[in-house]
Amino acid sequence: MKLQDVRTIARNHHLKPDGSTKAELIRKIQRKEGNFDCFSSAFHGYCDQHNCLWRSDCINSATA
Repeated sequence: MKLQDVRTIARNHHLKPDGSTKAELIRKIQRKEGNFDCFSSAFHGYCDQHNCLWRSDCINSATA
């Protein structure tokens, strides 16, 4: 997902996207939605959050 799309989602959640990286912004959105703020923390490509909007970006950006 592109950063501009993430910013739009953030604004829809009444979050200010200014100065945040894509990962930081996604974590803020996750917290606002009441979810774990686990973006980019998948270990060896494993993630049990199968319905997560960010899943593919998360796994691709995770290290380890």
